[in-house]
Amino acid sequence: MKSTIPILLLLATAVFAEDTVLELDPARTQVEFTLSDVLHAIHGTFKLKRGTIRYDFATGSAAGEMVIDAQSGDSGSEARDKRMHKNILESGRYPDIVFIPDHVEGELSKASVHGAFRIHGKDHEMTLLVEAVPKDSEMDIKTHLVVPYVQWGMKNPSTLLLRVGNKVNIDIHAQARIHETDTTPARSR
Repeated sequence: MKSTIPILLLLATAVFAEDTVLELDPARTQVEFTLSDVLHAIHGTFKLKRGTIRYDFATGSAAGEMVIDAQSGDSGSEARDKRMHKNILESGRYPDIVFIPDHVEGELSKASVHGAFRIHGKDHEMTLLVEAVPKDSEMDIKTHLVVPYVQWGMKNPSTLLLRVGNKVNIDIHAQARIHETDTTPARSR
């Protein structure tokens, strides 16, 4: 039994000693949104500014941020986009949409990532269901979220003739570089 204890301690230290850092690649990340209206759905995109996420499944800790450029919102209609930026997102005043993770559960292939979703200057508690597939030193990441923008204080762009939903669906497909970081304290020499 005595010889088993040091091995178990060594294994436990190895599991808890490393966390993983993901650097999201803005050039290879798609952020797509869908807003339903009575006749059809409006589709558009946003661009990722930057993103670094740190997580450790052993401890459940998560940190970092994923920053989306609110001013990059593009639905394919210049007039509609102008209204979206000026009247709904107020992207001149609130240029970033940010997810800040604080806790992770599950496993790499399917994880729940809890955190704050900041949009229009306010934080909202949110849990993202994330699917991830490692490929060499990179990771393919997908998640879907629903933003109840009207409930969160933004204007509904509906008019007398055009009726749109009060929630926006967002799909994120990101590519990230994986970095494993040793978090054990440095030993005295």
